[in-house]
Amino acid sequence: MADLLGSILGSMEKPPSIGTDERKKAKAEKALQAKQQEAEKKMLDNFKQKVNFFIKEFAPSDEELLAYRKGEEWDPEKNKELQRQRELEEQLEKDRKSNPSKDTPSSNYRDKYKHLIGDEAAKEAARGLVSNSQYGFVPSKNKQDSRTIEQVLADTRARKKQKVEHNPSQSSDTN
Repeated sequence: MADLLGSILGSMEKPPSIGTDERKKAKAEKALQAKQQEAEKKMLDNFKQKVNFFIKEFAPSDEELLAYRKGEEWDPEKNKELQRQRELEEQLEKDRKSNPSKDTPSSNYRDKYKHLIGDEAAKEAARGLVSNSQYGFVPSKNKQDSRTIEQVLADTRARKKQKVEHNPSQSSDTN
């Protein structure tokens, strides 16, 4: 059995040999991986070293803890300066809210959009407006209704009354 396995392995082709370029790439990858592992170890060591214990009676302020989390040195003088700036900003914000701006928006449309429309352009355009004298093949005078509102309402009532008188059987069925 061992002879059979040996003969099979002997008859098989050997794997191709690795070229110099491939060897260089493999070495570079190994070196990069080693550097990454070293950096990771250093980070873990730094993390382990930065464990701080605080006594409950002398607990640090939130700003101090935030500075430690960022990896910065805690400086009480710097903190006082930042606190003063925050107070000034809050005071300015309160002043802005309490004193609304005195710029009241223009209620007149023309004044509000004067910079876009202009003064004379709108007046000149209004003077030049003339309605079309003809729509398609029918003159516009034929399309105008010269009756008053009262006349139109009276005509409508008369038509309805005439319709009811014309078909009395249908109107009684619907009631």
